[in-house]
Amino acid sequence: MLVVSCSLQYFNKLALPLSPRFARMCQMIGRNTRHESISAKNVDTGPPPERTDRLETEQQEPAERAEATERLQPAERAEGAERLQPAERAEGAERLQHQQEGMVVEPHQGYGSFPSPSSNVNGRQGDMDESEAFLSSRPLLHDHEHSGDHWRPGSADVEHGAADQTASGGYGYQTTAGGGGGGGAADGTTRVNIGTPAPPRFPKERLKTLLALLWMVFNFVLTLTSLAITHERVPDTAPLPDAVLDTVPTGAWALKVSEITIMVLVNSAFLVVLLHRHRFIVFRRIFLLMGLLYMMRSVLYFVTALPKPDPDYKCDPKAGYLSAALVASRVLKLLGGFGLSINGQHVFCGDYIYSGHTVTLTMAYLVLREYSPRHWWPLHWAALLAAANGVVMVLVARGHYTVDVLIAYYVTTRLFWIYHTLANNAALKEGGTHNYLSRLWWFPAFRYFERNVRAPVPRHYEWPLPWPRCLIRKRTDRSS
Repeated sequence: MLVVSCSLQYFNKLALPLSPRFARMCQMIGRNTRHESISAKNVDTGPPPERTDRLETEQQEPAERAEATERLQPAERAEGAERLQPAERAEGAERLQHQQEGMVVEPHQGYGSFPSPSSNVNGRQGDMDESEAFLSSRPLLHDHEHSGDHWRPGSADVEHGAADQTASGGYGYQTTAGGGGGGGAADGTTRVNIGTPAPPRFPKERLKTLLALLWMVFNFVLTLTSLAITHERVPDTAPLPDAVLDTVPTGAWALKVSEITIMVLVNSAFLVVLLHRHRFIVFRRIFLLMGLLYMMRSVLYFVTALPKPDPDYKCDPKAGYLSAALVASRVLKLLGGFGLSINGQHVFCGDYIYSGHTVTLTMAYLVLREYSPRHWWPLHWAALLAAANGVVMVLVARGHYTVDVLIAYYVTTRLFWIYHTLANNAALKEGGTHNYLSRLWWFPAFRYFERNVRAPVPRHYEWPLPWPRCLIRKRTDRSS
Protein backbone atom coordinates (compact mmCIF):
# COMPACT_ATOMS: atom_id res chain seq x y z
CA MET A 1 0.00 0.00 0.00
CA LEU A 2 2.89 2.35 0.67
CA VAL A 3 4.21 1.69 -2.85
CA VAL A 4 0.81 2.60 -4.27
CA SER A 5 0.75 5.80 -2.23
CA CYS A 6 4.20 6.90 -3.41
CA SER A 7 3.29 6.11 -7.01
CA LEU A 8 0.13 8.18 -6.77
CA GLN A 9 2.08 11.12 -5.43
CA TYR A 10 4.46 10.92 -8.37
CA PHE A 11 1.53 10.59 -10.76
CA ASN A 12 -0.08 13.60 -9.13
CA LYS A 13 2.87 15.79 -10.14
CA LEU A 14 2.61 14.56 -13.70
CA ALA A 15 -1.14 15.22 -13.85
CA LEU A 16 -0.99 18.80 -12.59
CA PRO A 17 -0.70 20.42 -16.07
CA LEU A 18 -3.72 18.40 -17.26
CA SER A 19 -6.45 19.40 -14.80
CA PRO A 20 -6.40 20.83 -11.27
CA ARG A 21 -9.54 18.86 -10.42
CA PHE A 22 -8.02 15.55 -11.57
CA ALA A 23 -4.79 16.33 -9.73
CA ARG A 24 -6.63 16.99 -6.52
CA MET A 25 -8.57 13.73 -6.90
CA CYS A 26 -5.32 11.82 -7.22
CA GLN A 27 -3.94 13.63 -4.21
CA MET A 28 -6.92 12.63 -2.10
CA ILE A 29 -6.73 9.01 -3.30
CA GLY A 30 -3.14 8.93 -2.09
CA ARG A 31 -4.11 10.28 1.31
CA ASN A 32 -6.93 7.76 1.70
CA THR A 33 -4.54 4.98 0.72
CA ARG A 34 -2.16 5.95 3.49
CA HIS A 35 -5.02 6.11 5.98
CA GLU A 36 -6.20 2.63 4.98
CA SER A 37 -2.71 1.19 5.35
CA ILE A 38 -2.44 2.61 8.86
CA SER A 39 -5.87 1.31 9.76
CA ALA A 40 -4.97 -2.13 8.42
CA LYS A 41 -2.03 -2.34 10.81
CA ASN A 42 -4.16 -1.47 13.81
CA VAL A 43 -7.27 -3.47 12.92
CA ASP A 44 -7.10 -7.08 11.64
CA THR A 45 -10.64 -7.16 10.32
CA GLY A 46 -11.28 -6.55 6.64
CA PRO A 47 -12.71 -3.40 5.14
CA PRO A 48 -16.43 -2.68 5.44
CA PRO A 49 -18.57 -4.01 2.60
CA GLU A 50 -19.46 -0.56 1.33
CA ARG A 51 -15.79 0.31 0.68
CA THR A 52 -14.88 -2.79 -1.39
CA ASP A 53 -15.28 -1.00 -4.71
CA ARG A 54 -13.12 1.88 -3.59
CA LEU A 55 -10.28 -0.40 -2.50
CA GLU A 56 -10.40 -2.29 -5.77
CA THR A 57 -10.05 0.96 -7.64
CA GLU A 58 -7.13 2.03 -5.49
CA GLN A 59 -5.32 -1.25 -6.14
CA GLN A 60 -4.87 -0.54 -9.86
CA GLU A 61 -1.32 -0.34 -11.04
CA PRO A 62 0.05 3.22 -11.04
CA ALA A 63 2.06 2.37 -14.15
CA GLU A 64 -1.10 1.66 -16.15
CA ARG A 65 -2.63 4.98 -15.11
CA ALA A 66 0.52 6.86 -16.01
CA GLU A 67 0.64 5.15 -19.41
CA ALA A 68 -2.98 6.12 -20.12
CA THR A 69 -2.22 9.68 -19.24
CA GLU A 70 0.88 9.88 -21.41
CA ARG A 71 -1.18 8.77 -24.45
CA LEU A 72 -2.87 12.12 -24.53
CA GLN A 73 -1.22 14.36 -27.10
CA PRO A 74 -0.21 17.92 -26.23
CA ALA A 75 -2.76 19.17 -28.74
CA GLU A 76 -5.54 17.30 -26.93
CA ARG A 77 -4.41 18.76 -23.62
CA ALA A 78 -4.48 22.26 -25.05
CA GLU A 79 -7.94 21.61 -26.52
CA GLY A 80 -9.20 20.50 -23.12
CA ALA A 81 -7.76 23.61 -21.51
CA GLU A 82 -9.46 25.83 -24.11
CA ARG A 83 -12.83 24.29 -23.21
CA LEU A 84 -12.61 25.66 -19.73
CA GLN A 85 -14.49 28.84 -19.04
CA PRO A 86 -12.47 31.94 -18.00
CA ALA A 87 -13.78 31.64 -14.43
CA GLU A 88 -12.67 28.00 -14.24
CA ARG A 89 -9.26 28.89 -15.64
CA ALA A 90 -8.78 31.56 -12.99
CA GLU A 91 -9.94 29.16 -10.30
CA GLY A 92 -7.57 26.44 -11.48
CA ALA A 93 -4.65 28.87 -11.67
CA GLU A 94 -5.32 30.10 -8.15
CA ARG A 95 -5.48 26.54 -6.81
CA LEU A 96 -2.29 25.62 -8.59
CA GLN A 97 -0.49 28.61 -7.10
CA HIS A 98 -1.63 27.72 -3.57
CA GLN A 99 -0.72 24.07 -4.05
CA GLN A 100 2.77 25.03 -5.15
CA GLU A 101 3.09 27.16 -2.04
CA GLY A 102 2.10 24.21 0.14
CA MET A 103 -1.40 25.44 0.98
CA VAL A 104 -4.76 24.04 -0.15
CA VAL A 105 -7.64 26.47 -0.65
CA GLU A 106 -11.05 25.06 -1.45
CA PRO A 107 -14.11 27.35 -1.84
CA HIS A 108 -16.98 26.16 0.25
CA GLN A 109 -20.16 27.45 1.81
CA GLY A 110 -20.54 25.30 4.87
CA TYR A 111 -18.39 24.23 7.77
CA GLY A 112 -17.49 20.80 6.37
CA SER A 113 -19.25 17.48 6.83
CA PHE A 114 -19.92 15.86 10.17
CA PRO A 115 -18.50 12.39 10.78
CA SER A 116 -20.71 9.34 10.48
CA PRO A 117 -20.05 5.84 11.83
CA SER A 118 -19.91 4.27 8.35
CA SER A 119 -16.15 4.38 7.75
CA ASN A 120 -12.83 4.67 9.51
CA VAL A 121 -10.45 7.57 8.86
CA ASN A 122 -7.29 8.07 10.90
CA GLY A 123 -8.47 5.36 13.24
CA ARG A 124 -11.81 7.04 14.04
CA GLN A 125 -15.30 6.81 12.69
CA GLY A 126 -16.42 9.31 10.03
CA ASP A 127 -17.33 9.52 6.36
CA MET A 128 -15.05 12.45 5.52
CA ASP A 129 -13.51 13.00 2.10
CA GLU A 130 -10.66 15.13 3.38
CA SER A 131 -7.96 14.39 5.90
CA GLU A 132 -7.72 16.20 9.21
CA ALA A 133 -4.74 18.22 8.03
CA PHE A 134 -6.66 19.44 5.02
CA LEU A 135 -9.70 20.42 7.08
CA SER A 136 -7.58 22.39 9.51
CA SER A 137 -6.22 24.48 6.63
CA ARG A 138 -9.67 25.51 5.41
CA PRO A 139 -11.09 28.76 6.82
CA LEU A 140 -14.31 28.39 8.75
CA LEU A 141 -15.62 31.76 7.56
CA HIS A 142 -15.08 33.65 4.36
CA ASP A 143 -12.83 36.67 4.44
CA HIS A 144 -14.93 39.13 2.46
CA GLU A 145 -13.13 42.42 2.25
CA HIS A 146 -11.25 42.99 5.47
CA SER A 147 -7.83 41.73 6.41
CA GLY A 148 -6.39 41.01 9.82
CA ASP A 149 -8.18 39.84 12.95
CA HIS A 150 -9.76 42.95 14.37
CA TRP A 151 -12.99 44.87 14.48
CA ARG A 152 -13.47 48.00 12.44
CA PRO A 153 -15.82 50.35 14.21
CA GLY A 154 -18.03 52.12 11.74
CA SER A 155 -19.31 55.65 11.82
CA ALA A 156 -21.75 54.78 14.58
CA ASP A 157 -23.74 57.46 16.31
CA VAL A 158 -22.22 57.68 19.76
CA GLU A 159 -25.28 59.25 21.25
CA HIS A 160 -27.72 56.64 20.03
CA GLY A 161 -25.26 53.76 20.13
CA ALA A 162 -25.79 52.42 16.59
CA ALA A 163 -23.88 49.15 16.16
CA ASP A 164 -21.51 48.47 13.27
CA GLN A 165 -22.98 45.94 10.87
CA THR A 166 -21.37 44.36 7.84
CA ALA A 167 -22.61 42.47 4.85
CA SER A 168 -22.42 39.21 6.74
CA GLY A 169 -25.29 40.34 8.96
CA GLY A 170 -25.15 41.55 12.53
CA TYR A 171 -21.45 41.78 13.32
CA GLY A 172 -18.54 41.76 10.90
CA TYR A 173 -15.56 39.47 11.11
CA GLN A 174 -12.06 39.17 9.69
CA THR A 175 -10.17 35.87 9.54
CA THR A 176 -6.79 34.85 8.18
CA ALA A 177 -5.88 31.23 7.59
CA GLY A 178 -2.90 29.26 6.46
CA GLY A 179 -0.11 31.23 8.05
CA GLY A 180 -0.80 34.46 6.20
CA GLY A 181 -0.54 37.96 7.59
CA GLY A 182 -2.99 39.49 10.03
CA GLY A 183 -4.60 37.18 12.53
CA GLY A 184 -3.51 33.81 11.06
CA ALA A 185 -0.85 31.81 12.85
CA ALA A 186 2.11 30.16 11.18
CA ASP A 187 0.78 26.64 11.90
CA GLY A 188 -2.33 27.16 9.81
CA THR A 189 -4.75 27.84 12.68
CA THR A 190 -7.64 30.21 12.08
CA ARG A 191 -8.57 33.01 14.45
CA VAL A 192 -12.20 34.07 14.34
CA ASN A 193 -13.78 37.05 16.10
CA ILE A 194 -17.21 35.87 17.21
CA GLY A 195 -18.48 39.37 18.02
CA THR A 196 -18.89 41.93 20.78
CA PRO A 197 -22.08 43.33 22.29
CA ALA A 198 -23.57 46.43 20.78
CA PRO A 199 -22.64 49.70 22.49
CA PRO A 200 -25.19 50.96 25.04
CA ARG A 201 -27.78 53.46 23.94
CA PHE A 202 -28.59 56.70 25.73
CA PRO A 203 -31.80 58.02 24.16
CA LYS A 204 -32.80 61.58 24.92
CA GLU A 205 -36.52 60.93 25.45
CA ARG A 206 -37.50 64.57 25.73
CA LEU A 207 -41.09 63.71 26.57
CA LYS A 208 -40.02 61.82 29.68
CA THR A 209 -37.84 64.74 30.71
CA LEU A 210 -40.83 67.05 30.35
CA LEU A 211 -42.97 64.71 32.48
CA ALA A 212 -40.26 64.63 35.16
CA LEU A 213 -40.18 68.45 35.15
CA LEU A 214 -43.95 68.60 35.59
CA TRP A 215 -43.64 66.08 38.43
CA MET A 216 -41.13 68.31 40.24
CA VAL A 217 -43.20 71.48 39.71
CA PHE A 218 -46.35 69.75 40.97
CA ASN A 219 -44.67 68.60 44.17
CA PHE A 220 -43.04 72.00 44.70
CA VAL A 221 -46.50 73.60 44.55
CA LEU A 222 -47.74 70.85 46.87
CA THR A 223 -45.01 71.80 49.34
CA LEU A 224 -46.05 75.46 49.27
CA THR A 225 -49.68 74.47 49.70
CA SER A 226 -48.81 72.37 52.70
CA LEU A 227 -46.88 75.32 54.17
CA ALA A 228 -49.83 77.67 53.59
CA ILE A 229 -52.03 75.31 55.61
CA THR A 230 -49.47 74.44 58.29
CA HIS A 231 -48.92 78.15 59.01
CA GLU A 232 -52.27 78.18 60.79
CA ARG A 233 -51.25 75.23 63.00
CA VAL A 234 -47.83 76.37 64.25
CA PRO A 235 -47.89 76.39 68.08
CA ASP A 236 -47.16 79.73 69.76
CA THR A 237 -44.74 78.29 72.30
CA ALA A 238 -41.06 78.58 73.12
CA PRO A 239 -38.55 76.81 70.86
CA LEU A 240 -37.80 73.16 71.52
CA PRO A 241 -34.55 72.29 73.30
CA ASP A 242 -31.72 71.80 70.82
CA ALA A 243 -28.12 70.91 71.73
CA VAL A 244 -26.61 72.89 68.83
CA LEU A 245 -28.92 75.90 68.75
CA ASP A 246 -28.61 76.36 72.51
CA THR A 247 -24.81 76.53 72.16
CA VAL A 248 -24.23 78.49 68.94
CA PRO A 249 -24.89 82.25 69.04
CA THR A 250 -27.66 83.46 66.77
CA GLY A 251 -26.97 85.60 63.68
CA ALA A 252 -29.79 86.75 61.42
CA TRP A 253 -27.31 87.57 58.64
CA ALA A 254 -26.34 83.89 58.31
CA LEU A 255 -29.61 82.97 56.54
CA LYS A 256 -28.75 85.30 53.64
CA VAL A 257 -25.30 83.74 53.36
CA SER A 258 -26.85 80.30 53.20
CA GLU A 259 -29.31 81.28 50.46
CA ILE A 260 -26.60 83.01 48.40
CA THR A 261 -24.59 79.79 48.64
CA ILE A 262 -27.64 77.88 47.42
CA MET A 263 -27.96 80.10 44.36
CA VAL A 264 -24.27 79.73 43.47
CA LEU A 265 -24.25 75.93 43.81
CA VAL A 266 -27.54 75.45 41.97
CA ASN A 267 -26.39 77.56 39.02
CA SER A 268 -23.04 75.75 38.91
CA ALA A 269 -24.78 72.38 38.83
CA PHE A 270 -27.14 73.65 36.13
CA LEU A 271 -24.22 74.70 33.89
CA VAL A 272 -22.46 71.36 34.32
CA VAL A 273 -25.58 69.41 33.39
CA LEU A 274 -26.30 71.75 30.47
CA LEU A 275 -22.85 71.00 29.00
CA HIS A 276 -23.31 67.26 29.53
CA ARG A 277 -23.89 65.29 26.32
CA HIS A 278 -26.69 63.28 27.93
CA ARG A 279 -28.23 66.31 29.60
CA PHE A 280 -31.79 65.12 29.09
CA ILE A 281 -31.15 61.96 31.11
CA VAL A 282 -29.42 63.89 33.91
CA PHE A 283 -32.12 66.57 34.08
CA ARG A 284 -34.76 63.86 34.13
CA ARG A 285 -33.12 62.22 37.14
CA ILE A 286 -32.77 65.48 39.03
CA PHE A 287 -36.40 66.44 38.41
CA LEU A 288 -37.65 63.05 39.56
CA LEU A 289 -35.51 63.06 42.73
CA MET A 290 -36.41 66.62 43.68
CA GLY A 291 -40.08 65.85 43.13
CA LEU A 292 -39.84 62.90 45.53
CA LEU A 293 -38.03 65.01 48.13
CA TYR A 294 -40.58 67.83 47.86
CA MET A 295 -43.49 65.44 48.25
CA MET A 296 -42.09 63.70 51.33
CA ARG A 297 -41.24 67.06 52.88
CA SER A 298 -44.77 68.39 52.39
CA VAL A 299 -46.17 65.35 54.18
CA LEU A 300 -43.73 65.43 57.11
CA TYR A 301 -44.11 69.02 58.24
CA PHE A 302 -47.86 68.85 57.71
CA VAL A 303 -48.33 65.91 60.08
CA THR A 304 -45.98 67.35 62.76
CA ALA A 305 -46.06 71.11 63.36
CA LEU A 306 -43.12 72.43 65.40
CA PRO A 307 -42.76 75.83 67.08
CA LYS A 308 -40.42 78.40 65.59
CA PRO A 309 -36.73 77.70 66.39
CA ASP A 310 -36.08 81.49 66.38
CA PRO A 311 -38.57 83.37 68.51
CA ASP A 312 -37.53 86.67 66.89
CA TYR A 313 -38.36 85.56 63.33
CA LYS A 314 -41.31 87.58 62.00
CA CYS A 315 -44.15 85.55 60.48
CA ASP A 316 -47.41 86.82 59.01
CA PRO A 317 -50.29 86.80 61.51
CA LYS A 318 -52.65 83.84 61.39
CA ALA A 319 -55.98 84.34 59.63
CA GLY A 320 -57.89 82.09 62.00
CA TYR A 321 -59.61 80.22 59.16
CA LEU A 322 -58.76 78.31 55.97
CA SER A 323 -60.28 78.67 52.54
CA ALA A 324 -59.24 77.84 48.99
CA ALA A 325 -58.80 81.51 48.12
CA LEU A 326 -56.63 82.12 51.19
CA VAL A 327 -54.42 79.13 50.49
CA ALA A 328 -54.11 80.06 46.81
CA SER A 329 -53.06 83.64 47.63
CA ARG A 330 -50.40 82.39 50.03
CA VAL A 331 -49.07 79.88 47.46
CA LEU A 332 -48.77 82.61 44.82
CA LYS A 333 -46.89 84.83 47.23
CA LEU A 334 -44.45 82.03 48.06
CA LEU A 335 -43.96 81.27 44.36
CA GLY A 336 -42.93 84.86 43.76
CA GLY A 337 -39.96 84.38 46.05
CA PHE A 338 -39.06 80.79 44.90
CA GLY A 339 -39.37 79.63 48.49
CA LEU A 340 -36.46 81.78 49.74
CA SER A 341 -36.41 84.31 52.56
CA ILE A 342 -33.82 86.63 51.01
CA ASN A 343 -36.43 88.37 48.85
CA GLY A 344 -38.89 88.92 51.72
CA GLN A 345 -41.65 86.65 50.33
CA HIS A 346 -41.17 83.73 52.71
CA VAL A 347 -43.29 85.08 55.57
CA PHE A 348 -45.05 81.88 56.60
CA CYS A 349 -43.76 79.52 59.26
CA GLY A 350 -44.02 75.80 59.87
CA ASP A 351 -41.83 74.14 57.19
CA TYR A 352 -39.25 72.67 59.52
CA ILE A 353 -39.14 68.88 59.12
CA TYR A 354 -37.10 68.55 57.08
CA SER A 355 -34.82 71.41 55.95
CA GLY A 356 -35.37 72.53 52.35
CA HIS A 357 -32.11 74.51 52.42
CA THR A 358 -30.16 71.37 53.34
CA VAL A 359 -31.90 69.35 50.61
CA THR A 360 -30.97 71.86 47.92
CA LEU A 361 -27.37 72.27 49.07
CA THR A 362 -26.82 68.52 49.33
CA MET A 363 -28.42 67.77 45.96
CA ALA A 364 -26.36 70.44 44.20
CA TYR A 365 -23.14 68.98 45.59
CA LEU A 366 -24.11 65.41 44.67
CA VAL A 367 -24.92 66.43 41.08
CA LEU A 368 -21.62 68.28 40.70
CA ARG A 369 -19.72 65.33 42.14
CA GLU A 370 -21.49 62.74 39.97
CA TYR A 371 -21.72 64.44 36.57
CA SER A 372 -18.74 66.79 36.35
CA PRO A 373 -15.35 65.55 35.03
CA ARG A 374 -13.44 63.42 37.50
CA HIS A 375 -10.32 65.54 37.27
CA TRP A 376 -12.24 68.61 38.42
CA TRP A 377 -11.47 67.76 42.01
CA PRO A 378 -11.02 71.42 43.02
CA LEU A 379 -14.65 72.02 42.06
CA HIS A 380 -15.74 68.95 44.00
CA TRP A 381 -13.99 70.07 47.16
CA ALA A 382 -15.19 73.65 46.76
CA ALA A 383 -18.78 72.45 46.35
CA LEU A 384 -18.50 70.22 49.41
CA LEU A 385 -17.14 73.02 51.57
CA ALA A 386 -19.73 75.48 50.28
CA ALA A 387 -22.59 73.07 50.95
CA ALA A 388 -21.34 72.35 54.48
CA ASN A 389 -20.94 76.07 55.12
CA GLY A 390 -24.50 76.72 53.90
CA VAL A 391 -25.89 74.10 56.29
CA VAL A 392 -23.96 75.59 59.19
CA MET A 393 -25.29 79.06 58.32
CA VAL A 394 -28.86 77.74 58.48
CA LEU A 395 -28.23 76.55 62.04
CA VAL A 396 -26.53 79.80 63.02
CA ALA A 397 -29.53 81.76 61.74
CA ARG A 398 -31.88 79.35 63.59
CA GLY A 399 -33.78 78.72 60.39
CA HIS A 400 -34.18 75.03 61.33
CA TYR A 401 -33.68 72.67 64.21
CA THR A 402 -30.65 70.37 64.08
CA VAL A 403 -32.91 67.35 63.57
CA ASP A 404 -34.34 69.02 60.46
CA VAL A 405 -30.87 69.28 58.96
CA LEU A 406 -29.86 65.72 59.84
CA ILE A 407 -33.03 64.19 58.42
CA ALA A 408 -32.69 66.26 55.24
CA TYR A 409 -29.10 65.12 54.71
CA TYR A 410 -29.94 61.48 55.36
CA VAL A 411 -33.00 61.36 53.13
CA THR A 412 -31.34 63.24 50.23
CA THR A 413 -28.12 61.24 50.13
CA ARG A 414 -29.84 57.85 50.52
CA LEU A 415 -32.40 58.62 47.86
CA PHE A 416 -29.70 59.84 45.44
CA TRP A 417 -27.43 56.85 46.02
CA ILE A 418 -30.22 54.26 45.88
CA TYR A 419 -31.57 55.74 42.66
CA HIS A 420 -28.18 55.75 40.93
CA THR A 421 -27.39 52.25 42.18
CA LEU A 422 -30.57 51.03 40.54
CA ALA A 423 -29.91 53.04 37.38
CA ASN A 424 -26.33 51.77 36.96
CA ASN A 425 -27.15 48.07 37.39
CA ALA A 426 -29.38 46.49 34.78
CA ALA A 427 -30.20 43.49 36.97
CA LEU A 428 -31.72 45.74 39.64
CA LYS A 429 -34.14 47.29 37.16
CA GLU A 430 -36.11 44.05 37.08
CA GLY A 431 -38.41 43.17 39.92
CA GLY A 432 -38.13 39.83 41.68
CA THR A 433 -38.34 37.99 44.96
CA HIS A 434 -34.67 38.64 45.71
CA ASN A 435 -34.58 42.28 44.60
CA TYR A 436 -35.89 44.00 47.70
CA LEU A 437 -35.24 47.44 46.22
CA SER A 438 -38.06 46.74 43.78
CA ARG A 439 -40.44 47.05 46.74
CA LEU A 440 -39.85 50.80 46.96
CA TRP A 441 -43.09 52.62 46.34
CA TRP A 442 -41.52 54.78 43.62
CA PHE A 443 -39.90 51.81 41.81
CA PRO A 444 -42.53 51.71 39.00
CA ALA A 445 -41.83 55.36 38.21
CA PHE A 446 -38.11 54.65 38.24
CA ARG A 447 -38.51 51.79 35.75
CA TYR A 448 -40.55 53.96 33.43
CA PHE A 449 -37.94 56.72 33.31
CA GLU A 450 -34.84 54.49 33.24
CA ARG A 451 -35.84 51.39 31.27
CA ASN A 452 -34.12 52.57 28.07
CA VAL A 453 -30.86 53.61 29.77
CA ARG A 454 -28.90 50.36 29.67
CA ALA A 455 -25.59 51.44 31.22
CA PRO A 456 -24.07 54.09 33.52
CA VAL A 457 -24.18 57.50 31.88
CA PRO A 458 -20.65 58.38 30.67
CA ARG A 459 -19.11 61.74 31.46
CA HIS A 460 -19.17 63.19 27.96
CA TYR A 461 -19.66 66.87 27.27
CA GLU A 462 -20.52 69.08 24.32
CA TRP A 463 -21.63 72.58 23.48
CA PRO A 464 -25.45 72.57 23.66
CA LEU A 465 -26.18 75.42 21.22
CA PRO A 466 -25.89 75.44 17.40
CA TRP A 467 -23.69 78.51 17.57
CA PRO A 468 -20.92 79.58 17.60
CA ARG A 469 -19.58 76.90 15.24
CA CYS A 470 -16.04 77.20 16.54
CA LEU A 471 -17.15 75.65 19.82
CA ILE A 472 -19.06 72.87 18.08
CA ARG A 473 -16.05 71.69 16.09
CA LYS A 474 -13.67 71.55 19.01
CA ARG A 475 -13.85 68.16 20.68
CA THR A 476 -17.58 67.97 21.19
CA ASP A 477 -17.14 64.41 22.49
CA ARG A 478 -14.64 65.26 25.17
CA SER A 479 -14.93 63.15 28.28
CA SER A 480 -13.24 63.05 31.65
